[in-house]
Parts: sequence; C-alpha cells; structure tokens
Amino acid sequence: MPSLKLYGADWCMKSANLRNYLQSIWVEFEDFNVETDAAAENTVRALYDGALKFPTVTYGTEFLKNPTTSELKTFLEKHGLLDA
Repeated sequence: MPSLKLYGADWCMKSANLRNYLQSIWVEFEDFNVETDAAAENTVRALYDGALKFPTVTYGTEFLKNPTTSELKTFLEKHGLLDA
C-alpha cells in the first residue's frame, strides 16, 4: 500500500502549513526535506524534468505541486485517506 509523502524544506512556510494541516487532521505521512535528503531531492526532480519544486505531496504515482489545503483535502478524499 502506498504512503502519503510530503517533500519540502524546513524554511518553507507552505511546506510547514501543509505539514501542520496533515498533523491537525491526524493523517499519517512521511516528511522529507529536499535540502538535506539527496534521495528526496532526486525523487522530486524526477517528477519535474530536473526542477526542484516544493512543497510536493505524493501518494503512489500521483502527486500535487504546491497544493492549497483545499486541494490537498480533495486529494486525500480521492485516495480514502481521510477518516469519515
């Protein structure tokens, strides 16, 4: 089963906002810092033809670039990751 992953940076407010949102609704996710984790950086660059774009949220083979919390909520609902 795939896991929800957040790729961002510690200084990035949008990454922090998404991290806080996921924590506030009790959704489990893996958190990766693309500036300190070379594998995470390479994963993100592979999604965007070599560009480093974050925050990026992935689940399986699907991903969102810089989503709003509303877009992230829709993504979570689509994949059945929100408790009813």
